[in-house]
Amino acid sequence: MEYVYAALLLHKLKQEITEDNITNVVKSTGVTPNEVQVKALVAALTEVNIDEALKAAPVALSSSPAASAGPSSSAPSSTESKVDEEKKEEKKEEEALEGLSALFG
Repeated sequence: MEYVYAALLLHKLKQEITEDNITNVVKSTGVTPNEVQVKALVAALTEVNIDEALKAAPVALSSSPAASAGPSSSAPSSTESKVDEEKKEEKKEEEALEGLSALFG
């Protein structure tokens, strides 16, 4: 997890996400970095638009107004279709993030 945080920190500071930069950030915390995990993360992130991934990150369901309202039998069909669309979007987001989560299985 510390490697992902290091990459996010570098991205936020508009620094290049390289093996050396991630290694230096992790070292600065007093942890000895694992070179294999650093290389795997950098390789995985070369094909990821971090800004888009952050926008697509799932939000806690309890904070979502549609999730707290939930579908009901008396709800209009437009509300049901919105809930269905949101579920489809969440599924797509989860599928998109599976690649990154596989690195840290």
